[in-house]
Amino acid sequence: MAESAAETGAAGGQPGGGAGACPAVPDRLLAAATRLFADRGFERTSVQDLVDAAGVTKGAMYHYFASKEDVLFAVFRRVIATQMRNLDACATAEGPVRERLRAAAVDVVESTVQNLDDMVIYFRSLHVLSLDRQDQVRAERRQYQDRFRALIEEGQSQRVFRTDVPADMVASQYFGAVNHLGMWYRPDGELGGAEIGGYYADLLLTGLRPA
Repeated sequence: MAESAAETGAAGGQPGGGAGACPAVPDRLLAAATRLFADRGFERTSVQDLVDAAGVTKGAMYHYFASKEDVLFAVFRRVIATQMRNLDACATAEGPVRERLRAAAVDVVESTVQNLDDMVIYFRSLHVLSLDRQDQVRAERRQYQDRFRALIEEGQSQRVFRTDVPADMVASQYFGAVNHLGMWYRPDGELGGAEIGGYYADLLLTGLRPA
């Protein structure tokens, strides 16, 4: 039996349908996969589990993804693509580099907090991907960190930031702290992602202040 437009996410050939339509099938599958892979692990989540949680058929899933590994790969790439767009917007905005770096630093934290399940999946299941896909995911994450580092280097070149510490070390320390958020952050805690991001960003900028 052919899948309906709602199941395939197609309306007039376009995913997602019109106004008021349900989320497109890929979005529903990725949201379900993120929850399940974080809670159960990739290996313990079956294709049937995925389609049941997403409310679609297997045929609808295979219309977009050839395998469960394809879904995992898409999960990894989705968040980093969003973060890169946000970072590019901060980096290319008008204003002093100090303000742009602060905005970028806050977003790194806020977007990470909003997607903590993705961090869990990254550290737990990256090895499941083929080697070339692992390399691609790592390369995209490095590109993201390199873009952040470039803002620090811009400030150093203008003598707005201290120059006695290499920019790559500063960026590595910042992302190391961000990667530990999953160890202690709780959604029902007193501080939200924006507040934590503000504290982290201020600590970063204080450390970069010239002597």
